[in-house]
Amino acid sequence: MIRECEEHGYYRAEECPECGERGKFIMSDEESVNLGKTTAGVLRHFHDKYSIEMDDRGWIDMEHFVKVLRNRQKRFHWLRKYHVKALVATDEKNRYQYEDGYIRATYGHSVEVDLDLPTDDIPDKLYAPTTEKESELLLEGGIRPSDRTYVHLSGNYDSAVEAGAYRSDQPVILTVDAEAMIEDGKKIMEAGKGVYLTEEVEPEYLELSDEQPSDEEVEEIKEDEEDD
Repeated sequence: MIRECEEHGYYRAEECPECGERGKFIMSDEESVNLGKTTAGVLRHFHDKYSIEMDDRGWIDMEHFVKVLRNRQKRFHWLRKYHVKALVATDEKNRYQYEDGYIRATYGHSVEVDLDLPTDDIPDKLYAPTTEKESELLLEGGIRPSDRTYVHLSGNYDSAVEAGAYRSDQPVILTVDAEAMIEDGKKIMEAGKGVYLTEEVEPEYLELSDEQPSDEEVEEIKEDEEDD
């Protein structure tokens, strides 16, 4: 659940991790999951179905967003702006941004957006999960967006394995030479926690990772996902 500490703000636990106070109840786990799924869907994919305007950078008006959800879906009759702010503030993957009365998703878009995310301190190496069959095609032709506006890369090997395990029983990890890409003038942005975006990755910047996940590693990730 999400609660709010008067001194330390929103948190997802029974007690504030900073001071141990119980804090004010904001949302149950079920409510935050439902709100998170709908928020991600609207911000990433179907704002037009809700008649919500989005600017070129992916921002939408928070007040209008809340009113629309409250009026369109009975299960959100209780929704207020502070609920969405709490969702944003406590999201572990940093999937959202809230600034000056506007909210947007930081990654995962299928609609056209021109994101202006940080481009500093990008790791020299990034990683992309794929399958054995697709890996040969990507190494030869590069990575381009399929169902998303940007190519999504992982900040480290373990994150790439985790992402790949959700899509395949035998993921293959590719290493991206991000340092060389940036030196060649390619733009890479830091989005959510450990997530990086770029328009495409040309084949000269790709190679098979020296390390590949074992069947046991993949199975463990899938079991943890089922437990969650």
